[in-house]
Amino acid sequence: MTLQQTITEMAARTKAASATLSILSTEKKNAVLKTVADLLIREKEYIQQQNAKDLSNGKEKGLSEAMLDRLALTDAVIDSMVQGLGELIALPDPVGTIEDFTTRPNGLQVGRMRVPLGVIAMIYESRPNVTIDGAALCLKAGNGIILRGGSEAIHSNLALGAVLKKALEEHGISPDAVQVVPVADREAVSYLLELEDTIDLVIPRGGEGLIRLVVSKSKIPVLKHYKGVCHVYVDKDADLTKAVPILINAKTHRPGVCNAMEGILIHRDVSDRFIPEVVSAMQELGVEFRGCPKSVAIDGRIKVADESDWGTEFLDLRVCIKVVSGFEEAAEYIRKYGSQHTESIVTENYTTARRFIAQTDASAVMVNASTRFNDGGQLGLGAEIGISTTKLHAYGPMGLTELTTRKFVVYGEGQTRK
Repeated sequence: MTLQQTITEMAARTKAASATLSILSTEKKNAVLKTVADLLIREKEYIQQQNAKDLSNGKEKGLSEAMLDRLALTDAVIDSMVQGLGELIALPDPVGTIEDFTTRPNGLQVGRMRVPLGVIAMIYESRPNVTIDGAALCLKAGNGIILRGGSEAIHSNLALGAVLKKALEEHGISPDAVQVVPVADREAVSYLLELEDTIDLVIPRGGEGLIRLVVSKSKIPVLKHYKGVCHVYVDKDADLTKAVPILINAKTHRPGVCNAMEGILIHRDVSDRFIPEVVSAMQELGVEFRGCPKSVAIDGRIKVADESDWGTEFLDLRVCIKVVSGFEEAAEYIRKYGSQHTESIVTENYTTARRFIAQTDASAVMVNASTRFNDGGQLGLGAEIGISTTKLHAYGPMGLTELTTRKFVVYGEGQTRK
């Protein structure tokens, strides 16, 4: 059997299994997720053995420390996966709920019922924990899922895929509902993206290059964000004692992720006293600054930014810093260089905060908080399957509700249309 035939058959089996998932009770789905959590703990040693193969290969290939961090299935990461499953179990099941019930003048009762999307293909890089997060969310939302991780994580993904299949089988559910593409061949992605009659949605998760490749080749709708160029604007009315820890967290907590801060905008009225303070605090943590001429004049430790630095997703301990004349210049900068991912303002001025919320086009807008909070778990969604900046049909982290759609349900008493 050719690779194309293998992928086509795999997708067909997932589609058949998804029909069963869509009508499973909440209790049954939660029981499967509980078994997955138990198996992650019981099979941890084996999972980490397989993960060690990927980490070893990654080091040989020269992956950066940030990328290796994303790849590692440490005890803490596995514990976080288990915790995420518990939180997901506790969340209400959106499938089957009917919303917005109204009665029409002719007596028809019209509502909208939440239903699964069908079959989702996830194409992602590095982070093998996405295998569990994505599959768990899709299972609870009643969707089948095909998971195609990067070659750098193939041993980890196959081990986690085996855990998922074992949990499904223990509860008498077809293991075809969750499939991990078992080969690293890039052609597998091309074949997946042609299956518009079998797969309902593609969610790519990774670097901009991967996402643009998926978009260019896919015959299937794609939910995506190209990159995470996130900013924090420190307003003239900011409490600067709040601003420093917010900036440190936004940049250094995990610099290699999409909700990490890549740019700092500082109102000129506070720049002289604030820039040296923030540079000192962040340089101690290894952060390198690239800045505008005004910021360089204030603090010589800042290197002059090249034009290419502005709007760059560094994914590393590097950040741009710019002094702005006020709110309008900050807003214009974000419009020009932002990626509609996450933007934050530090201010004690309620009116300015409201303006920032209203005028900033991003999937999440923060006031006096780190950009790192734009995450499904942090925002109360449980695990997330990704962050969308496309607006159709979701904007921001995609949790359970975003993995369903709505169909119209109409109750009548014999009405006919005139």
